[in-house]
Amino acid sequence: MRINHEEAPVLDALAAYRQRDELAFSPPGHKQARGAAPEVRALLGDAVFYGDLLASGGLDDRRMKSAVLQRAEILMADAVHADHTFFSTCGSSLSVKAAMLSVAAHGEKLLVGRDAHKAVISGLILSGIRPVWIEPQWDTERHLAHPPSAEAFEQAFAEHPDARGALVTSPTPYGVTADLRAIADVCHRRSRPLVVDEAWGAHLPFHPDLPTWAMDAGADVCVTSVHKMGSGLEQGSVFHLQGELIDPDTLASRADLLGTTSPSVLLYAGLDGWRRQMMLDGHKLMSRTLDLAASVRQEIASIDGMHVNDAADFCGPGAGSEFDPLPVVIDIDGLGISGYRAADWLREHHHIDAHLMDHRRISTQLTHADDGDTTTRLLTALRDLGRRASELPRGPETAVPTPAGLRMEQVRLPRDAYFSATEDVPVEQAVGRIAAEMITPYPPGIPVVLPGEQLTEPVVRYLRTGLAAGMNLPDPADPELNTVRVCADGDSA
Repeated sequence: MRINHEEAPVLDALAAYRQRDELAFSPPGHKQARGAAPEVRALLGDAVFYGDLLASGGLDDRRMKSAVLQRAEILMADAVHADHTFFSTCGSSLSVKAAMLSVAAHGEKLLVGRDAHKAVISGLILSGIRPVWIEPQWDTERHLAHPPSAEAFEQAFAEHPDARGALVTSPTPYGVTADLRAIADVCHRRSRPLVVDEAWGAHLPFHPDLPTWAMDAGADVCVTSVHKMGSGLEQGSVFHLQGELIDPDTLASRADLLGTTSPSVLLYAGLDGWRRQMMLDGHKLMSRTLDLAASVRQEIASIDGMHVNDAADFCGPGAGSEFDPLPVVIDIDGLGISGYRAADWLREHHHIDAHLMDHRRISTQLTHADDGDTTTRLLTALRDLGRRASELPRGPETAVPTPAGLRMEQVRLPRDAYFSATEDVPVEQAVGRIAAEMITPYPPGIPVVLPGEQLTEPVVRYLRTGLAAGMNLPDPADPELNTVRVCADGDSA
């Protein structure tokens, strides 16, 4: 195929569909907006419905002879230096599961950073893969986890030479990347693949001043959420493959096993259009955004009580990690209020939505879509928060454990505990029991409790005090955590 990044095969096919005046007697039932409720059309616009058609028998013919999607994926792979690219309309939550299932099978071991997103844990539950947990690098002063080191993966492979591969999250939602080159080297010396959950790194290939892109660092598979730092629609994800350690047909088959048979052409169009946008204008867009981020960081740092975390805070000497400045992480401990309270105040009083928030931080994520107008509004809100913070009640304290206190013993496989007979016990009786559910502060979606872990008092206290302070726990059976779902057969492993 001739590579021409001015093309956008999905968008071009959508335009051609409209020009041909195709008439569908097939799903979707709104039939190009005609059947949609008038109030819905008024709010969303008809363009949404015009782009919502079948991929097979709509965008392309029933046998996909025009290879519209295939051509779009080939262009994406070329854009990011991959051998193969696969589009997903089920988010990176599907993509990372497909990658895991391509590396290991039921009962086999996979090295996994313990700072993994809940989608990875869901993959362990569905597959029965046996995780070998790799501890993150802990910043005990800031109560923050950074990606595991290459040395930690080296040691784990030495102790578990039968592990089928490794999975690491990089960058973190806070903007810190792992030393991917070194971790890939650890894996490849053993002919084992490295999967990188790079959900927050869609923009990385398009500017040299951003951290190293996983494909360039030697990863075998990387998973990217284009909707997070790119211009894709929510749930728009891509996963990329290179090298010979994972068969592309196997990866495609695993994705097909998990994916929908009714993919959204709207999401395909967003992915395709973003690739063209970045290949034509990405360097200019990212240069402007990096300059904007530097200015915004400097302005926020001048506000009393606010500290903007940077590479000096997050990337220690010799760590091998890199830093993305676009997740502007603000430590507001000096204001005397929690990140939960600050985020709620910003939304209520300035209609500003922060990205992440915890007991002492908020994150105000910037992308190429931001400009002087959006950042001026952000800075105005933050300065107002700085002036008014002393008037706000501090609120309950979150009892954050030490790293050692945060980690619990995994006494059963996540799959075995999740699918066991369960009971819901009062939280006061949960200590010592084996969890049968995930408990995940969200955002960013990194579980504190996994199925199969034996609950401890510091962790239960952390979650209960976090809830009182404003933490959101969307996934346990009881989001208020008055009860906890545990294995019904007592405390035995």
